Amino acid sequence: MNDMSTWDWETGEKCLADLNQWRSEYSWVEEPVFSPDGERIACIVNIDDAEFNVCVNGTLWETEANFEKAWYLRFAPDGRLTAIVSQDMAWTLGVDGVVWENSFDYLWNTQFSPDGSVIAASIQSGGEYGLIVDDVPWENLFSNLTGMCLSADGKRGAAAVQNDECGETDLFKFQEGVYTVAVDGDPWTRNFTNVWGMAFSPDNEHVAAEVRLNLYDYTLAVDGKPWSQTFSCVWEPIFHPTRGTVIAPVRSGAKWGLAEDGTMIWKPEFDQCWHQMIHAGSDRLAAIVAPSYGKWTVAVDGEPWSVRFGDIVPEAVFSPDGRSVAALGVDKGVYRVSIDGDVWPEKFDMAWAPVFSPDGKTVAARVEKQGQYTIVVNGKLWGRQCQAVGEPVFSPDGSRLLLKSVEQGKYYRRVIAVNDIV
Repeated sequence: MNDMSTWDWETGEKCLADLNQWRSEYSWVEEPVFSPDGERIACIVNIDDAEFNVCVNGTLWETEANFEKAWYLRFAPDGRLTAIVSQDMAWTLGVDGVVWENSFDYLWNTQFSPDGSVIAASIQSGGEYGLIVDDVPWENLFSNLTGMCLSADGKRGAAAVQNDECGETDLFKFQEGVYTVAVDGDPWTRNFTNVWGMAFSPDNEHVAAEVRLNLYDYTLAVDGKPWSQTFSCVWEPIFHPTRGTVIAPVRSGAKWGLAEDGTMIWKPEFDQCWHQMIHAGSDRLAAIVAPSYGKWTVAVDGEPWSVRFGDIVPEAVFSPDGRSVAALGVDKGVYRVSIDGDVWPEKFDMAWAPVFSPDGKTVAARVEKQGQYTIVVNGKLWGRQCQAVGEPVFSPDGSRLLLKSVEQGKYYRRVIAVNDIV
């Protein structure tokens, strides 16, 4: 990620682009994305039939020719802007206006390393699938590929792949196992009936995945070796940040709990359990759970909050110091923000993952209410209603907020004091 201390944190307002002018110049303008530091706004624009480009602060990418199609516009954490683009009936990735040398029948699912230094995507060429990392495709391709994950340093990639041929009606071959995990293009030596979510270890050396051993037994596998314990279902694993063990939600009997290297660490007493997360500094463990059918909440160290939501809890995040958890809860289509089980009074039509200040004392989230977008901070709404907003960003000392918004067609970058809202 960019060094946030070098960003402009002086309080004030900048109007950096007029999207009304863009809409008058181009056939249409797609949804905007904002750079991490807020200094740029970008949109895919349609210039003519089968002619697309990317507009950044009013200036088009300087390309030899416009693209036949462009989509999935994303800023990397380091500030580079990417788009999946089509030229001459082939797909590749454009990065700040420069397209990769390699192109394919299809490319999708752009991903970044946490610091943004590495960019990867899934590819398909000639009916075979693989990954491409920083414009270097896997040497080995496979007849099928789902899922994708990168190591913490971004230098390694893994995906669930079909390792053996299997006809659509060859049920016996399917049950024997034709799927496995490929790491950097090299498949594990063991196949499974199914393979799903994967994770790299903190040292980037190991990969864990949820696997199905046969039609009935599920477990976790690490580097191709399954746990000796089996379950009636499992969900995606994570590695413990310091111990290197694997923790995953598992279904034992009719209930869900958490297992670490195959041993239950949370009793199987939930109707559902997933999105487990560990705070490295405090070693606290939290997960999204359903203590009973259709009643969702967050459990921390195995103890569920008292609050319940009837639809889902889609997001949860630890504070930097690990003392608090912020979550979104949805009940009858209404979004609420909850901190340690205390629910803010405001209700929203939509909300996105909460963001903690560095000291953990302030929480902000972008929200939608009655067709307008704004920011809520510690339960209080920012006074502006916008056509679009970006994720709020706290200054390194937590005293200020960087806010990115589109209002009446114009893009504003603002830095305001947190106390001006709360």
